[in-house]
Amino acid sequence: MGIISWIILGLIAGVLAKLIMPGRDPGGIILTIIIGIVGALIGGFIVSAFGGPGVTGINVASIIVAIIGAIILLLIYRLFAGRRTSYGGRRR
Repeated sequence: MGIISWIILGLIAGVLAKLIMPGRDPGGIILTIIIGIVGALIGGFIVSAFGGPGVTGINVASIIVAIIGAIILLLIYRLFAGRRTSYGGRRR
């Protein structure tokens, strides 16, 4: 897959993952693409560990794998972002 394919896949997966999991997430188009690309890598690794094909291009199976990985990434982000505290240990 070329860089343009990764960007397109990342955009699609990042947007769909954010739509599936509404809430406070890091924003912006660039960060959404990065979340999708990293999600595709995470999802591809997990699926290939179980014997699946992973991410093979821009197709329905790869988009689903990338969305699953992006959702996992957003869950991890929310887990750590939820633990941050502000001034004096109080939550905002």
